Amino acid sequence: MRNGKNRAMGGVRRVDTKYTQFVAKEEALLIDFIMKSLAGISKTKAKGILSGGGVLVEHDVVTRHDFAVKPGMIVEISKHPGGDQRSFDYTPFFDIIYEDDDVIVVNKADEVLSMGVGRNSLNMKDLLDRYFVDTRKNCTAHVVHRLDARTTGLMMYAKSVEAQQLLTADWKKTIIDRRYVAVVEGEMEQTEGSVKSWLKDTESLKIISSRTDNGGKWAWTDWRLLSARNGLSLIELHLHTGRKNQIRVHMSVIRHPIFGDYKYGAKADGAKRMCLHAYKLAFYQPRTHQPLSFSTPIPAYFTSLVK
Repeated sequence: MRNGKNRAMGGVRRVDTKYTQFVAKEEALLIDFIMKSLAGISKTKAKGILSGGGVLVEHDVVTRHDFAVKPGMIVEISKHPGGDQRSFDYTPFFDIIYEDDDVIVVNKADEVLSMGVGRNSLNMKDLLDRYFVDTRKNCTAHVVHRLDARTTGLMMYAKSVEAQQLLTADWKKTIIDRRYVAVVEGEMEQTEGSVKSWLKDTESLKIISSRTDNGGKWAWTDWRLLSARNGLSLIELHLHTGRKNQIRVHMSVIRHPIFGDYKYGAKADGAKRMCLHAYKLAFYQPRTHQPLSFSTPIPAYFTSLVK
């Protein structure tokens, strides 16, 4: 909780081995209440507890992170998501765009990982596996490509190992098109451009870029200006390669870091999120080889920044 608002604390009483009971003394958003009550856990972990049905408000399961907790309300929290199976709301985390026997395409929300990292991480693979169980489908999700946790937008998952292998055997031939939209710092003077460099992982988990071969992987990003106002630019990006953090690093290289991406050089305050969204995805269906193409609207928050 960056700004320290919505502070809500209450008396604590251990009610059983699973839940801890809290009584709200101040009004707060449920996500903030959880983070404060559990000694400052991360927002991702708090969302994981919510997504797993691990929060009861007045004895009812609540999964909405923006639920308004009022003074005097009893909130029971489990540190082990998934323990309560009475209800589950997927909508804060993803929308299903397309599904067939081999693949599922989703629109991923902010702060959701592509796959699990550590215990109880909020990630698409676990969410989809739960969705498949809830809808009585005899399959599990298999990772084909990834998006950063703070990047929203279109992703596809295979529904079997066979489909996964067909999709990833020749990734360049599988993918027809992948495009992103982003809001970057600074008003770009050119209408389009390209960034090409070698990208290499470091021990600090930050990717470094070099114009000459640094032992990393070659990366190529094209960009096109859509709008520029208020010291920001809305751009479309086309990936020719799919390296880790590629867009984020390449925008930093040309001194137009993504608004809200403080890891890679953003300096402007006020970002509600990292402004990068995968809004177009086209690929060949792994079994029928039929071309499939999907798109989502540009997030309204992005367009509001450059009005």
